[in-house]
Parts: sequence; structure tokens; C-alpha cells
Amino acid sequence: MSRRKQRLAFDQVSEFDRRRIVAYRDCGLSLREIGSRVERNQTTVMRICDCWRQIVRKAVMDRSVTSRTIAQHIESVMHHSVSASTIRRRLQQSGLSTRRPLLGLPLTQNHRRLRSQWFDERGMWVAEWNTVVFTDESRICLQHHDGRIRVWRHREERILSSCIIHSHTGPALGIMAWGAIGYHSRTPPIRIAGILNSQRYISEVLEPVVIPYLQGLATAIFQRDNARPKVARIVQRFFVNHQIELLPWPARCLDLSQIENTWSMVAQRLTQITPPAATPDQLYNVWKLFSLLHPKNASKISWNQCRGVWQW
Repeated sequence: MSRRKQRLAFDQVSEFDRRRIVAYRDCGLSLREIGSRVERNQTTVMRICDCWRQIVRKAVMDRSVTSRTIAQHIESVMHHSVSASTIRRRLQQSGLSTRRPLLGLPLTQNHRRLRSQWFDERGMWVAEWNTVVFTDESRICLQHHDGRIRVWRHREERILSSCIIHSHTGPALGIMAWGAIGYHSRTPPIRIAGILNSQRYISEVLEPVVIPYLQGLATAIFQRDNARPKVARIVQRFFVNHQIELLPWPARCLDLSQIENTWSMVAQRLTQITPPAATPDQLYNVWKLFSLLHPKNASKISWNQCRGVWQW
């Protein structure tokens, strides 16, 4: 059969028969058997099945492509209109669903090397994670991101590089608080007003909160990031003088800190309160309440995050 006749036979297939062909193929029928059931030749059946496979293929190749864009592409190939809802239904049948992308910082090759080295040195840790105290400060804004950009991914593909949208942080109206979590306990969030320097870090965080908290634990390994106020010489001397064991931390590794899970869940709860907080003081009071009531399993180490450390 010439190409012109093949295309003519392809274009003459009704939308109903196209759906039948795809459904038969999903059930495992051969091209020959499908052709006999819908009274079409195998070439036409194969082309229709290939067009429907392109729907999933385009979503996997470009995770942020919209269903409308895929519909336009399929329409240009099949010469038949396809609705965006049909595209979404087809992707859902294949196990894909639209989800918010995981935000991540852009990493250099050296960042990846240090992350991989960090994991190799602690890959056999089990009980040691129970002694780690994760700390960090977080900023919650009165106006949160609406998350309109979504990606197509399978359930286990959250940390896949193609499913991550890099985003740099910026100033916004809200509040900042510092907190720490261990395996079975946590500190209340400490509100940070203004700029946190090394002296304030010692006088407002380490002395009144961290030291009493660590003294109540049998053993503890203290984790903090590499922000300048936390790695200053005066802070390093404070850790040495109080014999606090530190967990080395590679740059740009927020995804490994378990306190980020707590901040994320608390922030999600804050966006759901009615009426929403109108002032920073109201926001902090609700934040403090949610942090104290939050379930303890948020502080448990997630090995899926650690195993994905070298993939980004």
C-alpha cells in the first residue's frame, strides 16, 4: 500500500474506532487481532497505537509540558482533534499524574562530589541517626506560592532531576524562626527578628535553647548548615568549649535535613487555616502551636533522601 493510501486509511478511522484500538492494545491483543476486530489493516492499527504512545513519551521527555501542548502535537500527527482531558486521562492510565515539582538549588560538580562523599562516609549509619539533632531556621511568608507549575511523574520519581524546578529564595513579607528536632523530641520555634549574626546566634539560640536541650539527651550530634553566622570563629569556639559534637554538612544540602520536613508540613497547615494570619505576630503564634502539636515521626531520617544525594 502506498503512503498516500496508508494516510488516507489512517485518517478515515473514526474516533470511536481509535479508542477501541487503543483499548484492545492495552488489553494485550496483537495488531493482527485488533485489525480483524475493527476491520482495519495492521499498518493503520500500528500507527494509531504509536500516536497514543507518543502522549506518554512526550510527557516523560518534557516533564513540564502541558496537556494542551501534547494535544496540539497529537492533532498535528493524527489530523484529528484531541482534547486536553483525553490527554490527561491517557497519562493517568499509564501511571502519570500532575504533581508539584520538588524545588532544588542548582548544584555544581563539586557540590555533587561533596554530597556523594558525605553519604559514603555515613552510608552504614543506623543507630547513629537517632542521636542527630537537625537544626535550621525557616521563613514562612504571609503570601505563599500557588504552585501552578506542575510536572508529569510517577509516584517514585519525586527526586528525579527532570522533575525538579530550581528556585532561588528571595525576600518576602513574613517571619523567620529557628528550630531543632531529634529522633524523639524537638525544641519550640525561636522567632528571629532582623538579621541573625554570630553573636545573636549564640545569645538567642545556642545558650538559652540548644545547651539545655542537648543536656537533656544522653548523646547528641549537632547538625547545622554552613551559613556564615553558624561557622564563625566565635561560634566554633563556643562548640569546642561546650564539647558539642558536630555533624559535617556539605553545601546546599537542605534536602537532607529532616527538619525541612517539619517546616514543610507546618507551612502547609498554616496555608489551610481560616481566616489566614493577617500579621507576622498571628502567623508566629499559629506556627508555634502547630510545631508543638506536630507528630514525632517527622523527625525520623528518610533513607530515600540520602540515597538520592548523588543523583542531582
